[in-house]
Amino acid sequence: MKASKRRFGAFVYNSPKPMHYLYILYSSSSDKYYIGQTPDLETRLLFHNELSEDSYTSKHRPWELVCSIAVPSRSDAMKLERYVKGRKSRRYIESLAGEEKARFRLLSRFGL
Repeated sequence: MKASKRRFGAFVYNSPKPMHYLYILYSSSSDKYYIGQTPDLETRLLFHNELSEDSYTSKHRPWELVCSIAVPSRSDAMKLERYVKGRKSRRYIESLAGEEKARFRLLSRFGL
């Protein structure tokens, strides 16, 4: 299988298989963040902004993608998601969204 090259923020990954992503959304209307994981960022953002009904994200629209971190597998993305959500820190989430160094430290923590 041919390796794919994907670019997200300052990160470029070469991978022989599809990536999975940890993502952070921001709602300026509610001043809230949302953290999730998905194999398809574009479709997931569409779901949060237009398709879901009667959900947490539908109540705080519109959502803007402020950060995505590509990882090799769904299990890696889920580990990162659990870790970030477990921190329960707006300041930490904002550092991930705005600082390449913070994203690098997160990936390094999990050997990615």
